[in-house]
Amino acid sequence: MKTDKELKELVKQKYSEIALQDQNENMALCCGSGGCSTEVYNIMSDSYESLEGYNPDADLGLGCGLPTAYALINEGDTVLDLGSGAGNDCFVARAQTGENGKVIGVDFTPIMIEKARENAEKRRFNNVEFRLGDIEKLPITANIVDVVVSNCVLNLVPNKKAVFQEILRVLKPGGHFSISDVVLVGDLPLALAEEAEMYAGCVSGAIQEATYINLIAESGFIDLKIQKKKPILLPDDVLKNYLNDDELASFKNSNTGIFSITVFARKPDCCKPENGCC
Repeated sequence: MKTDKELKELVKQKYSEIALQDQNENMALCCGSGGCSTEVYNIMSDSYESLEGYNPDADLGLGCGLPTAYALINEGDTVLDLGSGAGNDCFVARAQTGENGKVIGVDFTPIMIEKARENAEKRRFNNVEFRLGDIEKLPITANIVDVVVSNCVLNLVPNKKAVFQEILRVLKPGGHFSISDVVLVGDLPLALAEEAEMYAGCVSGAIQEATYINLIAESGFIDLKIQKKKPILLPDDVLKNYLNDDELASFKNSNTGIFSITVFARKPDCCKPENGCC
């Protein structure tokens, strides 16, 4: 069993490699990591092409939803993107928050930050910034963010409770988040759960849907709702990298499911004094 520090280093290493791949290569894989499928389609994510502000060269094909499409961003908002990658969701958020708003992306992979900054500079976006940091301990002042978005990132973080507590801290009272992530219903086979590339590829780091939702509620958020839910069906040629024929048949006949969910929740207008907003 890997420690939290080892898991973080694994994810950082894999996503440094992914940053150097092109979108088509990433989209044919499981969130950009190993287990290449001969069936050429995007296993996880939805298409951003219809969203204003979308920039194809900032889209690495690593997501599992469209959180910015559901995030209810208003003009002038300050928006925070957790695990901002090459800047895709930040640029979509900028189109919604406008010139009077601000967008901050946080990522802990230096090469991703470099890539995102280059993309922003090309477009002369002076109200979009990217900060190197760990989303378990955000480099953001408390109570300054209107909206938090994230796309297929929290499942990769060992301490998800710490992330939700940090989201609560940085949101303004009444602020909200819309987060797309991968969750499970039932337990993955051990071979999948322990495989490094599947972990960095969004599946084995996922937790049970009920546990995920409970973490949000226990962190102090209100008005919780699932905005979208869809099954993630991994092709046999991916699963066969990890499971033998008997294990594969058993897995497919079980009640286990892998899902992408987009979740909304709001910080109370007045919360506990220890959260700094009362």
